[in-house]
Amino acid sequence: MSRKAQGVAAGPPTLEDVARVAGVSRATVSRVVNGIRNVDPAIQEAVRAAVAQTGYTPNRAARSLVTRRAETIALVVSGAGDDSVEEQAAFASRVFSDPFFGRVTGGVIGYLRPRSMHPVLMFAETAEARDQVVAYLRQGSADGALVVSTHAGDPLPGMLAAAALPAVLFARPVDQVPISYVDLAHRDGARLAAEHLLARGCRRLATISGPLDVPAGQDRLTGFRDALARHGHGYVPVAEGGFTRDSGEEAMTRLLAEHPGLDGVFAANDLMAQGACRVLRAHGRRIPEDVAVVGFDDSSVAAVCDPPLTTVRQPVEDMAAEMARLLQERIEGRGGDTTGGDTGGIGSADQTDGTAGTGDDAEIRAVIFEPELVVRASA
Repeated sequence: MSRKAQGVAAGPPTLEDVARVAGVSRATVSRVVNGIRNVDPAIQEAVRAAVAQTGYTPNRAARSLVTRRAETIALVVSGAGDDSVEEQAAFASRVFSDPFFGRVTGGVIGYLRPRSMHPVLMFAETAEARDQVVAYLRQGSADGALVVSTHAGDPLPGMLAAAALPAVLFARPVDQVPISYVDLAHRDGARLAAEHLLARGCRRLATISGPLDVPAGQDRLTGFRDALARHGHGYVPVAEGGFTRDSGEEAMTRLLAEHPGLDGVFAANDLMAQGACRVLRAHGRRIPEDVAVVGFDDSSVAAVCDPPLTTVRQPVEDMAAEMARLLQERIEGRGGDTTGGDTGGIGSADQTDGTAGTGDDAEIRAVIFEPELVVRASA
């Protein structure tokens, strides 16, 4: 049907055009378009249908005046570095080359885009950059922050909490900080890896841990050790890595030198597992016939590894989308309800209060996802 047949004037569609097609007032259309509550669901549906029919696109500047929101979310990657241009460039390069960050970004964008919200990527690898992130949020340039921290003792979560700025973290913070987060049951994932290696008949097991100053590295090591202890293995050789391919190669080299008879290796992420496989092949070890290898994450690296990697799946995209949902709830003042609202098709997750209490504490949430073993050729 043409715009003229709809009773809509020529030119860009307006709120009045939508109101005329929907059969409601201009004020009602404005309330629906701007996400203001207490509008009857049937009327909301009629307005949305009219928006689609007319092709109306909200004016973001005008909408921001009504909602007092920027409709922009800061996606912050926080890391440790110095002020040199070289180090800052190296930090950005590491971020963009790591498949983990691409998966986080994809999950965030997948959630925000249908809701007309937009991410802006910010790096916070220096004290000055962290101050800039806080100032950016305080000025209202973004409605809140989704934070991925890459090092232990990161001060940014505490800075955001102290400033009472809406923010959600990917992964449990190292320190007790009153801030919401999503995470994985890392110990359970490491247990899956241990039990799979044992079921294959591996008896001389070792592990390449992640950095032991971050919770994920600690939990994956603890989960692996605990599972093996329950099966009578009282000692597990450990070489600490840094979640990079090079650190996996170095750790595997050390393990082989000290324990040449090992027959099973659990690496705490896929990049390190890929590095371990390279070293094992270079030393004439067949995978999995001589040494079985299990990784962690189920990133794109797992599929291209030689051989394809058996790994523990971390549903990063779903976790990132849930992180965005929690932030949206906080921004809209719905932080006290962890079960309501649209989860955007997210799978099951264990949702619990991060902090018991009243006031702001009642809004602090933790959502913990469950891992899954994905079996391929390496183990």
